[in-house]
Amino acid sequence: MTSTAKPNNAASASNTEPPRPLLSRETGGSLIAQIVQLVTARIDDKLLRTGARMPSIRQFSDQHKVSRFTVVEAYDRLVAGGLLESRRGSGFYVRDRTPMLAPRAQRTNTARQPVDVVWLVRNMFRQLPPQKMPGVGLLPNEWLDADLVANALRAVSRQNLPLQYGNPQGFLPLRQQLQLKLAELEISATPDQFVTTLGVTQALDLVARHYIQPGDTIFVDDPAWFLMFGSFAMLGAKVVGIPRLPDGPDIAQLAELAALHRPKLFVINSVLHNPTSTSLSAAKAFQVLKIAEQYDFMIVEDDIYCDMHPGTTVQPATRIAALDQLNRVIYLGGFSKTLAANLRVGFIATSPEIAKHLCDRKMLTTLTTTEITERVVYRILSEGHYRKHADRLRNKLDAVRDKTVRQMERIGIKINISTPAGMFVWTDVGCDSNALTERAMEQGYLLAPGSLFSPNQLPSTNMRFNVAAMADPGILPFLEREIGQS
Repeated sequence: MTSTAKPNNAASASNTEPPRPLLSRETGGSLIAQIVQLVTARIDDKLLRTGARMPSIRQFSDQHKVSRFTVVEAYDRLVAGGLLESRRGSGFYVRDRTPMLAPRAQRTNTARQPVDVVWLVRNMFRQLPPQKMPGVGLLPNEWLDADLVANALRAVSRQNLPLQYGNPQGFLPLRQQLQLKLAELEISATPDQFVTTLGVTQALDLVARHYIQPGDTIFVDDPAWFLMFGSFAMLGAKVVGIPRLPDGPDIAQLAELAALHRPKLFVINSVLHNPTSTSLSAAKAFQVLKIAEQYDFMIVEDDIYCDMHPGTTVQPATRIAALDQLNRVIYLGGFSKTLAANLRVGFIATSPEIAKHLCDRKMLTTLTTTEITERVVYRILSEGHYRKHADRLRNKLDAVRDKTVRQMERIGIKINISTPAGMFVWTDVGCDSNALTERAMEQGYLLAPGSLFSPNQLPSTNMRFNVAAMADPGILPFLEREIGQS
């Protein structure tokens, strides 16, 4: 009988490629990254279960023919990623990932939240596309110079950076650079008159906490930047609005209310006021200073939009600090609007005595600010790149402002005050701007209703628009439709 031929298993096996090693030195990827990927995949595929003990560093090293340093680095990354846990004297174990993969269910509050300051700030951080947030006071990312910041950051990283706390008053070379910057505005200050802060927000908080006791009165522009209202109220202060006119505050109202309330502070945007983009005239600046002297209150001059102003040839702009030279005026500035919001570098310029007190208060709350970011800003300012960058931003704003204003007027939005500079337009939409804001959010647009910009928070038909954030093709048709139906 002829036997049936059987496959030659030996031959077949000899023709089969050997299994690929788990780790490869020829893929281009680091061995550390390969180990992390390998262990992660085995955990995800349930081949390594929660509580399983990993091979020791020596065992893994011998098994896979890699150095023990490589295994240590890989295990450390897995621990940092929440995949493994290290038990002293015992080894490494697969960690329970259930809390991370399945967050505890929370009850959803289905009640409609009111459109207030907290609502607007919370929605600012929802990471909507910038062109869908005309109510936010930031320039679009593509307008800013990421390379300028990145190059400065790389240059700073190559320096011998101190890893201890910095100077409580701020990085000295930056304060010296700020001295030159203010000199261009005809404000004389020495480096010991500056205190760096985490943006103008912290600067305002430090000043208010230094001067205000519960029951004291703070004057603000009306309308004005909304975030400070709640901050001042939390200190127990009474916040009183001074009507803002195209060239500055209503002087008659300021004098009358100062006699009545005897305020401790008057917080004012002198240049490119938020939300109207108007600037203080020289006459109004002088009158404000005289009233402050008469009724003995300090002026806090918030000049965060300083570098968006083109100069006096286009629109008059006077800093009260230039008239007063930091005796009764506390001057605030920063770079979040023009460089990067997350650098959070601001500053206070004031008398040496007040600067010392504010520095002490800063140390008691935050110790110091971050010297690395202050070094980055110093690098940009000192190398001369910032001036050209600010010029480009102003040119971009000029290119979109007139076009945006004409489009708004065409669909029935009234421009309350027309200004030739700045990012904001203060408008009258002819309907309840809170209700319009709610309907806009349903369509994915974030607007800023006028009620938020007054310390009274009363219903308003006014609305602030950021002309740099009106690029979305749907925003104007939406506004036209909604305003036409109101």
